[in-house]
Amino acid sequence: MLMRQSSKKEYARYLLDRLHQEIDRPITVMEVCGTHTVAIAKSGLRDLLPEKMHLLSGPGCPVCVTDDHDLDVVMALARQDGLILATFGDMMRVPGTESSLLQEKSRGADVRVVYSPSDALQLAKENSDKQVIFLGVGFETTTPVVAAALDQAVQMELENLSVFSLHKVVPPIMRVLLDDPEVKIDAFLNPGHVCTILGTEPFRFIAEEYGKPCVVTGFEAADILEALLLIVRQYRNESPAVDIQYKRAVRPEGNPVAVGFIEKYFTPIQARWRGIGEVPESGLELREEYVQYDARKRFPITVKPGKCRKGCACGEVLKGLKLPYECPLFGKVCTPVKPVGPCMVSTEGSCAAYYRYGRQKAGVRS
Repeated sequence: MLMRQSSKKEYARYLLDRLHQEIDRPITVMEVCGTHTVAIAKSGLRDLLPEKMHLLSGPGCPVCVTDDHDLDVVMALARQDGLILATFGDMMRVPGTESSLLQEKSRGADVRVVYSPSDALQLAKENSDKQVIFLGVGFETTTPVVAAALDQAVQMELENLSVFSLHKVVPPIMRVLLDDPEVKIDAFLNPGHVCTILGTEPFRFIAEEYGKPCVVTGFEAADILEALLLIVRQYRNESPAVDIQYKRAVRPEGNPVAVGFIEKYFTPIQARWRGIGEVPESGLELREEYVQYDARKRFPITVKPGKCRKGCACGEVLKGLKLPYECPLFGKVCTPVKPVGPCMVSTEGSCAAYYRYGRQKAGVRS
């Protein structure tokens, strides 16, 4: 039976009280999920937590971590005649170094917003005289759905559908953050959506090799507070582990069927992360046996590296080296209406979350 709203609030107050009582030393916790970033900002948790607890937002938004150069290639691809580029709507305004898909569409490129990979499949069926390229962006949560659409395309023997894969996987980037001497992280809030697919096994290295507590959590305020309390207890007792607070959705073994779809169609490769650089085994490309559906291979395009935007601190924000309002462009030059960097574009971007829900604390005025 669902807990009544008043009971939820009482339970959240109880958890906050426990946190204030049990925390015994400073601790920095990074959430690696854009939905967590939004939930924390929207609920105002940062203002309620003990002073000794510091929350950082990490590279948990797949739109935000998509690299400039990769997007420049996508823009060049969109300009080709006879192509339809299908994309999720949140990619339309993400800037490359000189343009965005929205700008390319305004200049005549055939760019269409879809709500699922199945929509791209339908576009290919309805436009047999054109090549349809689906822009695949997302973490492990999104990839199985793309793989399932590919599975249908293979069965239908569709020859005019391909995927431009910019998919990324989460565990390798967490290792990179832990190995970076500049990044100071004591514990992680693990991504709930990703762990519904992967389970906890791929994250065990965080506790076993680095001695850092981590807890998989849900997205309500009480979920997050429960997870933070578990982290504090792990940290205080020096007993790092990968705990699951989000037991109503996450199992240790994850979702083997979804993982099977990913492994059937994709293989890990080195990938570029915006502001972070090349990360081994952190991207996904189509396996060799499905190369005819790989847009990178079917439509090879080379573009020259563009110039980075001056003053944009998205890279430092994604690594937890800066808070969004520490970027000199935040709330001034860069807003959700006119974003400079992707962290302000995506609804799950940390800059957008801080702008919408934490502006007074940041000293930013409308």
